[in-house]
Amino acid sequence: MNTENKQQNMQPQTPGYPHPSHYQEGEVDLRELFSMIWKGKWLIIAITFVFAIGSVIFALSLPNEYKATALVQPNDSGSGGKLASIAGQFGGLASLAGINLGAGESSDAVIAMEILKSWGFVEQFIKKHDLAVPIFAAKGWNQSTNKLIIDEELYDPQQNKWVREAPKGKTVKPTSWELYEKFKDRLAISQDKETGLVSISITHYSPVIAKQWTDWLVQDINQHMKERALQEANESIKYLEEQINQTSVAEIRAVFSELIQEQHKTKMLAQVSDEYVFKTISEAKVPEEKNKPKRALIVILSVLLGSILSVFVVLIMSYFKTDKKHDM
Repeated sequence: MNTENKQQNMQPQTPGYPHPSHYQEGEVDLRELFSMIWKGKWLIIAITFVFAIGSVIFALSLPNEYKATALVQPNDSGSGGKLASIAGQFGGLASLAGINLGAGESSDAVIAMEILKSWGFVEQFIKKHDLAVPIFAAKGWNQSTNKLIIDEELYDPQQNKWVREAPKGKTVKPTSWELYEKFKDRLAISQDKETGLVSISITHYSPVIAKQWTDWLVQDINQHMKERALQEANESIKYLEEQINQTSVAEIRAVFSELIQEQHKTKMLAQVSDEYVFKTISEAKVPEEKNKPKRALIVILSVLLGSILSVFVVLIMSYFKTDKKHDM
């Protein structure tokens, strides 16, 4: 028995082939893998080519979109700084009288940026400038005529009425929420953390419309914040005058007097300046170059996706062919 085992162990191995014990269960043979890929190279090329052609057609079908940007500076030199100073001096005293001086509240610029992105403001902006059609029904821009291309499956420009097939739960005319969602995708607001400057941008098929809407946004938010400040100042003055007549404490009366003066200053600044919250540093210009689509990037990514998918297809097909041979 021992002699037979020794003879078996001493049997020569075939040159160039590893001992069977060297193979591990589930181990991938890279040579075999590359061989399968090489055999299916024409299928890989064909699938990748189809993806490439499809991506080119798709990229060319996308209309150009242009981005107009206005650079503005927050104008927080109004009542905010002075009120904060008063809050630091008399905040505790005023709180005893039930008055909140507004310490720690967000600046007007921060509030304005949030209002710009709000549903209510956008709804009023769309109504004021009659933007429903260019927001919802536009699908391109004719550069030679400087006119929007309207999707007539959504809106009939001849009869000036909406003709779309309304989704479930919606009306033929786009709802306020639908318009807001469309507009929100075209609006971009950002603030530089170092300089504090704010960028307000609109992207649209028409570069002229992109510039116009950006200008309107800056004007309307300034007007909105101006009216808001005037209303709040008038209400505050009325309230403070009532309170000053109800107290005999000299210190509290001094606080109220300071606050009334600051509210009058706020009214004066709001009435004098049209750029109440945002001062324009660089106004929006009509863009000459498109912002998107990135057609080259679309094609490159599609080709990569097609090549990866085609390799998987070839490997799966080869795997099933091998299984069938083993079964036979």
